[in-house]
Amino acid sequence: MDTRIQTYHDKMQKAFDFFQSELATIRAGRANPHVLDKIRVDYYGTPTPIQQVGNITVPEPRIIQIAPWEKSLIKEIEKAIMASDVGITPSNDGAVIRLVFPELTEERRKDLVKEVKKKGEDCKVAVRNIRRDGNDALKKLSKTEISEDEIKKLEDELQKETDKFIKNVDVAVDEKSADILKV
Repeated sequence: MDTRIQTYHDKMQKAFDFFQSELATIRAGRANPHVLDKIRVDYYGTPTPIQQVGNITVPEPRIIQIAPWEKSLIKEIEKAIMASDVGITPSNDGAVIRLVFPELTEERRKDLVKEVKKKGEDCKVAVRNIRRDGNDALKKLSKTEISEDEIKKLEDELQKETDKFIKNVDVAVDEKSADILKV
C-alpha cells in the first residue's frame, strides 16, 4: 500500500475500531461486561474505570458480578452505575454487586437494532469523510510531483480501502442486529 494511502487507511481503521467499541457497549439480552466500559468510579477523588477497582465476572448468562477490591467502594460503584445509562439497578450483599439483566422486550430489541444501524451509518459517514479528505489531498498534489495517471491509481486504491471498511461496518451491523434479535 502506498504511504500516502496508508495514512487514510489508519484513520479509517481508527473510526472502525471506535465503532466496534461502541457496539460492544450495547447490551443484547445477555450479560456483557463491556456495558460497563464507560463507567467511572470516584476512587479517592479520581474518576477510575470500573474494571480497575474490582473483579468483573459473568457467573450466569444474564448476571454481571462486580467484586470490588476494597469493600468501601461498594457504595461508590453503585452510585456510578446508577448515574450511567446502563439502565439496570445494582444490588449488593455487602461483598459483591450484581447486575441482573432482564429479558429484552420485542420493542426494546427493535430500538437497539435502530441504534446499532445509526452507529453504523455514523461510522460509514466518518469513513467517507476520510476518503474525501484523501481525494482532496491527492488533487492538491502538483502536476510536477506526480502524474495524473498516478493520482487516478491512488484514488482507486483509496476507494478500495473505503469499500472494504464500509463492507466491514455492514457485516458488524448485521451480526450485532442478529445477536440482539435472537431470543
